[in-house]
Amino acid sequence: MRRMEPNTWAGLVVFLMAVAVGAPTLLGLSPTVVPRALWTTLFVGLLAGLMFSALWEETGLWPARIAHVLSVVLGWAVVLTAPRAGWLPILLIFTAAMAAYVLPAWAGPVLIALNTGVIGLTASLLSAPGDQILLNALLYLLIQSATLLSTTAIIREQRMRRELAEAHVELRAASTILADTTRAHERLRIARELHDLIGHQLSALALELEVARHHEGAEAHEHVERANAVARELLGDVRKTVGQLRADAPDLRESLTAVVRDIPGLDISVRIDDDVQAGEELTETLIRVVQEIVTNTIRHAAATTLRIRIETMPDHAVRLTSVDDGRGSPDVRPGNGLRGLAERIGAMGGDVRLDGSNGFRITATVPAR
Repeated sequence: MRRMEPNTWAGLVVFLMAVAVGAPTLLGLSPTVVPRALWTTLFVGLLAGLMFSALWEETGLWPARIAHVLSVVLGWAVVLTAPRAGWLPILLIFTAAMAAYVLPAWAGPVLIALNTGVIGLTASLLSAPGDQILLNALLYLLIQSATLLSTTAIIREQRMRRELAEAHVELRAASTILADTTRAHERLRIARELHDLIGHQLSALALELEVARHHEGAEAHEHVERANAVARELLGDVRKTVGQLRADAPDLRESLTAVVRDIPGLDISVRIDDDVQAGEELTETLIRVVQEIVTNTIRHAAATTLRIRIETMPDHAVRLTSVDDGRGSPDVRPGNGLRGLAERIGAMGGDVRLDGSNGFRITATVPAR
């Protein structure tokens, strides 16, 4: 079962509070200046506008804005047509808070001013004294302002946390690749020294013993044959060591574990089958692919878990599969990051498939090389 995020819980609480505020009027305990069926329709439209603006806030900015403007207008109508329902102006506080998510920064204060005007107008419909109207409007002005400011601060903190997590992943990936590159250069340096120094010396020794083998003396000939065999065996060992030093790739499991370690707010597991053979080029590609997957998950998925598996297929191709428990999207539109991921895999002759029907799934396959 997918865990509900704090924002989802907050939205549910706001929805229940809105229903509770409107319940007395819905039940006929407070009078309305329009037919109750019409007022109920306005109230339901207000709730729907708030709900859809919250749902579309990250997937479609303009639909969310349209839904929010609709909820604002309906909120004014709901409050003005039930002036004796004392707690209804609280609904306007909710629309002011939602403005921080879907409207430009300048629109929030404007909306608060308009909401305050509607609240003052509602009080005047009851022929309230001027000082009471002013006090009531001022109270709701302060509450709306505090709500908008606190919501803006929360959004800013969430954005900073997300950016910090993305920078963390990028830094880890760059550090891992740098360390692997340094080790690769060191292996090549040792390989060259082994080949240039010990290899040449053993070649010369083998050549000298080959010449000595043709000299007279049975006993000397026997020892020279043994020395020649040892020298050739040593030369073969050196060449084998040099080949291994050039071919050995950085440990894929260790590298990827370093990249995904300690990512705040996201539980990541990486499973690599024991039979996966990844050379240096493939290892670096997989590090960058995992980096982009984690960054994309942090930035867009609103997920709490991410599962990554790397396995060898029957045809010896290497397949990476990542699945998160985020919101997903039936209509996947790759951004720059996912396009870059596909280009990296494509450069190695592989392909990438994306599926947003249940969470978000990425399957990248690299053919055997």
